[in-house]
Amino acid sequence: MENGFFKNIEQKTGVRMKDIMELANSLQNANFKDEKTVRHIIKRVSALANKAVPQQLEDQIVQSIVKDGQKLDMQTITDMLNKKK
Repeated sequence: MENGFFKNIEQKTGVRMKDIMELANSLQNANFKDEKTVRHIIKRVSALANKAVPQQLEDQIVQSIVKDGQKLDMQTITDMLNKKK
């Protein structure tokens, strides 16, 4: 069942599960209060999703994570990747 779940995510997002898991692992110790780190993560997710993030949207995401304390977890990343389609 787990394998089918991963295949479903890959089909919906067009992103390999290996890449998603590597990103998720890199987030475990990330400092989400650091603007530079958050911008790097946004660019990485954008590249994985093959979807450009306009500067204004990037700024809004950074604001919500760094200043407002919104969490960034695997579900949030999956949701961002799903918006690709």
